[in-house]
Amino acid sequence: MAAREIIVAVTGASGAVYAGRLLRALLQDGHRVHLVLSQYGRYLLIEELGYAPDLESVVEFLNRLYGDRVRRGSLHQYRVGDLAAPLASGSARIHGMAVVPCSMKTLAGIAHGLSTNLIERAADVTLKERRPLVLVPRETPLSLVHLRNLTAVAEAGGTLVPAMPAFYQRPGSFDDLGDFIAGRVLDVMGIEHDLYPRWQGPWREPQPPAVTTPP
Repeated sequence: MAAREIIVAVTGASGAVYAGRLLRALLQDGHRVHLVLSQYGRYLLIEELGYAPDLESVVEFLNRLYGDRVRRGSLHQYRVGDLAAPLASGSARIHGMAVVPCSMKTLAGIAHGLSTNLIERAADVTLKERRPLVLVPRETPLSLVHLRNLTAVAEAGGTLVPAMPAFYQRPGSFDDLGDFIAGRVLDVMGIEHDLYPRWQGPWREPQPPAVTTPP
């Protein structure tokens, strides 16, 4: 598959593993990632995945976490307050955007088109240009305000992939759970992957061949 230009935004809801596994998958497959971290998205990577921003770049961090294959793709990082960045314009050649995880604050800003920072503006542009926008909300329980904002995004054309990993694939680690959500995000964007086994129907124990009795 030809390399895609994908925006990945990380905000302050818990669930850094979902962001990490999505970034890993995109970079290992050679795609070009445009990364925006909110203030608390950056804090999330530090607290939950061990990112050390004073000692390493995001690419070095991902390489330390997942291995050298992440260098197959490219990553460009933008400041969340930079509303003059290329991502703020519909003329930028972008194929899709994912906000993973998506805080309820960021959800509200996207749902109401506030564009107060680069994440909200890039999402607004993604919607108006009819490109895939995927939000991975990570909150529980949900209030009526949350539900209305989720509905507003869906009505505007966005896709919601709640952080609800499946278990039919018998995950053995947190990374397996992260890969399931990352894979569902890639599915929405039309990007091929092999992050988890597809559902093939219920497993059935092989039956012995039928024994026929001669007449």
